[in-house]
Amino acid sequence: MRKLAAFCDYFVILSGDSLRQVNAFAQGIQEDLQKQGIKPLSKVSPNDESGWVVLDYVSVIVHIFYKPMREFYSLERLWSDAKKVRLTKKSKV
Repeated sequence: MRKLAAFCDYFVILSGDSLRQVNAFAQGIQEDLQKQGIKPLSKVSPNDESGWVVLDYVSVIVHIFYKPMREFYSLERLWSDAKKVRLTKKSKV
């Protein structure tokens, strides 16, 4: 992202099958990173019903969508010039 936008290095984009799953992903990410001493710039409500949760970790911005919202906003299309990096369980960033 850095070549296209000065505000971050990476977008992480994922989606859940329900609002509950979206919130669980957000809570899990926040808890795991907090254990490592990494905190987001803002807090997210554990019962967010917007269908799009954003976790801002300065150089990495995590977008967690409810699937229909991801399709509607289509960030991948909006930022299609950005280099795509697909992560797997074995990936190391």
